[in-house]
Amino acid sequence: MRIPEKLSIWWTQSGGPPEAVPGVVHALASRGLETHRLPADTDDAGGPVVLLADGPQPDLAERVAALSRHGNERLIVAARSRAAVADGAGWRLLAAGASDVVTGTDADIAELVAARFARWHEVDRLLDTAVVARNLVGRSAAWRHVLRQIVEISRFSSSAVLLAGESGTGKELVARLIHTLDGRDDKRELVVLDCTTIVPELSGSEFFGHERGSFTSAVAARDGAFCLADGGTLVLDEVGELPPRLQAELLRVVQEGTYKRVGSNAWQRTRFRLVCATHRDLAGDLRDGRFRQDFYYRIAAWTCRLPPLRERREDVPLLVRHFLAERYGEDAPEVDGEVLDLLVSRDYPGNVRDLRQLVGRIAHRHVGTGPLTLGDVPVEERPAAAGRSATSDGFDDAARLALARGLSLKEIGGAAGDAAVRIALEEEGGSIQRAARRLGVTDRALQLRRASHRQRDA
Repeated sequence: MRIPEKLSIWWTQSGGPPEAVPGVVHALASRGLETHRLPADTDDAGGPVVLLADGPQPDLAERVAALSRHGNERLIVAARSRAAVADGAGWRLLAAGASDVVTGTDADIAELVAARFARWHEVDRLLDTAVVARNLVGRSAAWRHVLRQIVEISRFSSSAVLLAGESGTGKELVARLIHTLDGRDDKRELVVLDCTTIVPELSGSEFFGHERGSFTSAVAARDGAFCLADGGTLVLDEVGELPPRLQAELLRVVQEGTYKRVGSNAWQRTRFRLVCATHRDLAGDLRDGRFRQDFYYRIAAWTCRLPPLRERREDVPLLVRHFLAERYGEDAPEVDGEVLDLLVSRDYPGNVRDLRQLVGRIAHRHVGTGPLTLGDVPVEERPAAAGRSATSDGFDDAARLALARGLSLKEIGGAAGDAAVRIALEEEGGSIQRAARRLGVTDRALQLRRASHRQRDA
């Protein structure tokens, strides 16, 4: 595995001359990592970072959030003393956006940092390949966080994976990506079995196959899903719909890789990677006794929850352009600003699948070579009140609530401004410069506003 070509180092000096270089920097250089020191007041590293902490620092979590762009960039907090990350500070740093928190001697830290960045460098390289970008569109922090986990578990393990998420969040696409990125040299086919279509009386044949004459309609021998998936990947879609009896029947083959065909006494062997998907709350089903605990822990060696579209709205414009490119190719039309505002603000009970269908209906009405315009939006999808923007209802509701709570006009304006600053910083990964451009203010004005806000909260 390769390590990143350049690594940013940030540290505060707790003693000695300010130009003194920590020994960990020399140790990193000896392992082939080119490093450069970030200015003490910077908020934008533009790449992977090691943040050296000599001791407890009250603003360390805020610095982590800024330098990691709220988790979008890889950042390791390294401390030679555990006091720097004691009393739960390590967990708070991870919540702020750090990828890891390590302690030890200079040599220990350098070894850990080099190994972790080598792994993450490979994960991010795969994340930016066409096979991921073409099929799982999105650049939001929530989406990239999930994709990073999926890429790492796909390439560097053979664990069984449970994909949880609402309908339309892309579970089958993720399952196919797991199979594609699986690093087995002798990998064979991907087999998908929809558990909602399994007839209990025929489930043995579907899963295990059968011998000729084993039941009335068995005029020929048949391979089941576990045989077909041998050497490949088996996807059990909507696994939460399996009744407990069938779950019990699958325990042995999932754990040991052995099974018998219906009508046979001979044990067969199979080896496969198992990926299960469900829209159900299996944790709740476990508590209620609708899902077997022993089966759950066999299929959920690693669990991933795919976020609904409402948690990654900033990906909607990218998805819209992707769906239009699928339909039109290189000649895909642009989208009028108000139409795009509507698409971003709308609720999507069916998530990405719902958005795809809406974009298709709009594109079907479109004619000519210009952009998609308001008239292309189907009547039933237009804002209910004429003359109101797609987002005005939300502003009106918030203003009514604020007035009901007795807030003044000045207080309402201040709260709205604070929310806009917070959202802009989150969506721009903590970058002051990009957030300021979106808000139409100078970098200095935004920094002063943040400082004033922190003083009010202190």
